[in-house]
Amino acid sequence: MYQYISEASIYQYFGDDDPEMIRDMIQIILDTNVNDLQELPKFLENGDFETIKKRCHKAKPSMSYIGAMKTRKLLEKIEENLENSKEEIDELHRHMDEIKRELLDFLKEKT
Repeated sequence: MYQYISEASIYQYFGDDDPEMIRDMIQIILDTNVNDLQELPKFLENGDFETIKKRCHKAKPSMSYIGAMKTRKLLEKIEENLENSKEEIDELHRHMDEIKRELLDFLKEKT
């Protein structure tokens, strides 16, 4: 049982008949979106709100694909109030650590 991701959502978006494609798609999400979002504290520190906004916006569909709806809502909240989003970005960073762990566990177990 996963706290952040949803196995049903992953199969809904990527199908359940091609484990290799699921593995590839999850690896792309790990390599791009998860890593991009883990860098947000650095951009906040530098006042680079445009990059924060772009990365949050770009990651929202991927969070839906993996069923991380709480995280998607958090991304929307950050986008709405970029300059006052330190608490949300800190929370997002914790989400990303867990999502990364859950996705790696999913890959080990299901593909």
